Amino acid sequence: MTVFGAALALTLFPIAGHGQPESPDLTAGLLALHGDQAEIPEVLTTTRLRQSKLRVPGTTTIITGDMIRELGIRNLQEALRLVPGMVVGHWGSTNPVATYHGTSQYEQRRLQVQIDGRTAYRISLADVDWLSMPVAIENIERIEVSRGPNSAAYGINAFLGSINIITRSPQDTAGVEAFASAGSRGYLRTFTSVGDADSDNSWRLSYEKRKSNGFDNQIDGGEEIPFHDGHDINNFNFDSVFRVDRQHSVEFRAGVLEGVNEEDLEKSGKLGATTNPDILMDDYYLHVRFNGATSERHFYHIQASYQNQRQRQRWSVSVPAADINALLPPEFPPFPENQGPFIADLNEDIEETRQEIEIQDTLIFSDQLKLVSGLGYRKDTYDSETFFNGEGNNYQSRIFANTEYSPYQWLTFNLGGNWEQTTTTNEDYFSPRAAANFIFNNNHALRFVFSRAVRTPDAFEQEPDWSYRPSNVRPPFEALEGQRILVEDLLDPTTSTYGQELEEEWITSREISYFGQFHLDSALLSVEVRYFNDYFRDMISGVINEEEWYIANNVALDQEGVELETSLEFSGTRLRATYAYLEQEGRYTGDPNALPANDQRRAVDLLGRLSARDSGSFAWIQDLPAGFMGSTALYWTNEVRNTRFERADFRLARRVDRSDYSYVLALVMQHYLNHKPWISPDNRIEDQNQFFVEAGVRF
Repeated sequence: MTVFGAALALTLFPIAGHGQPESPDLTAGLLALHGDQAEIPEVLTTTRLRQSKLRVPGTTTIITGDMIRELGIRNLQEALRLVPGMVVGHWGSTNPVATYHGTSQYEQRRLQVQIDGRTAYRISLADVDWLSMPVAIENIERIEVSRGPNSAAYGINAFLGSINIITRSPQDTAGVEAFASAGSRGYLRTFTSVGDADSDNSWRLSYEKRKSNGFDNQIDGGEEIPFHDGHDINNFNFDSVFRVDRQHSVEFRAGVLEGVNEEDLEKSGKLGATTNPDILMDDYYLHVRFNGATSERHFYHIQASYQNQRQRQRWSVSVPAADINALLPPEFPPFPENQGPFIADLNEDIEETRQEIEIQDTLIFSDQLKLVSGLGYRKDTYDSETFFNGEGNNYQSRIFANTEYSPYQWLTFNLGGNWEQTTTTNEDYFSPRAAANFIFNNNHALRFVFSRAVRTPDAFEQEPDWSYRPSNVRPPFEALEGQRILVEDLLDPTTSTYGQELEEEWITSREISYFGQFHLDSALLSVEVRYFNDYFRDMISGVINEEEWYIANNVALDQEGVELETSLEFSGTRLRATYAYLEQEGRYTGDPNALPANDQRRAVDLLGRLSARDSGSFAWIQDLPAGFMGSTALYWTNEVRNTRFERADFRLARRVDRSDYSYVLALVMQHYLNHKPWISPDNRIEDQNQFFVEAGVRF
């Protein structure tokens, strides 16, 4: 442990011992349980056991749906600014990005994201498409973010952590609800839902529209030009719960999402594009879960899901005939170069399907010993003429378990792991986690956590077969209609690693964290501090595009830092603050002869592209007279690609409750304290003050 880590660890002990009795007997005094544990937050998903924050093996941020709505947060990924260590922004044509501790260029390939237990990240690219996430803000009950490797519970993609989005039960949303919000830069979001509930059954049908014009403009050649980067998405969800008897129930969920994600010709166009390569989305999912119990101490579930994600992306190109002739195979005679350019249509269409089944069993042997275990199987299918020259599959099977053992009231051990086999590498992997929690006065805990996690290459990294098949080819190039133009032929052969086999990435993580609650005279103060020291080995880095392809297990990273999350609640007032500090060192560990020195440095720098040295947030939610409520939030992130994000949000709302209906009206303002573009020079917002209005009614 470094000096920085040791100093932090030493500061935790007096904090954890706050309020300890003067008895010299540690067992009877300092480690005795005398406090009130009723208000200790519970974590539902970190280990798959329902655990108090005093006993969970690691640090988990809980963001409630009420907090998201009361702060006037506009979309799902923006809520993650409330998580210490998360960086949120946009890349390309307003494509959202959210990453924990960076280690990514823009693709978010090292976070596991689930919605009600269903895997939600993309299949072939193992990426998270926040824009098409099929969940409305109004339907969110809570978001749990496990900070630190969580592969011991959720497998390969939970490399840096896991995000579990838990939606509201239809039992709690019976009736009719309508909501609308509109504001700056063409923002529009509407939500409607209808549902019913009785003692045994409940259901909810909801519809959400999300629309935005994106950023104001972009810079091209030093000039401001329009930016075609908006989106228009429609999202339908059905959620239901049917109670079979006192010990068994069935949950059924389904959803359909369709829309367009606008991609700008200048920003995202490639290969001589002459039209905007907009992405048309058409997704759906089915999810069924059977819950059962044989007693109050033994319960289980079986769940299965099917999801289909289809993206259609097409555009026209115009390429000089000389460039086309340079790519022709020997059997093709050259085309005349005096009859105009090659004009045709290209596409990057892809359809991805995931089938997943999971069985989980929970045994509570006693208050001191609890065990959760299970197994899962998943089949991923991807179909793209462009990226894979047809269809491909990947199969994963896993076995997981976690034991919570408390030999004394003041001590809890957690031991868990996940064994997983994947056809991506045809290997099997084990990701363990061990933790010891020392509990003080029933309101404070000091945690020591060790874990290892693995991430395997995604299908496109490991098995690309990338080519373009021109269609609607104009004369005199008709002979190229449907012919494959191989991306491999466009790459620099001296540096290309196209088609070379990749291995798994590894992280070894050590955590010392403290959680405590202080019961003041008329308030409750909660404090959570996390120190982490992570070693990343065999990290996959490099560049993947139609001009350059050099990726390999060629970077090692060391990360160390501290994160703080605290809240203060008293009558009518809720205060919350977060802070994160990160130090990162990287080095090139690949073949020194594979890349020139500048590309070696670039490979290392790419994994720090979204790593923020420090970041934080502050939120204040205040009840006001006459049914009014006000909130203020401040978000900042420093030094990501030499840019800083600083924004203050303000919301004033009035809620009126009647006997048979209620309504709310609100005004939201976002003030950009730092007016310079965030992450990309094209992420331009001209007016520092952005305004939005909200109106909602419920019957």
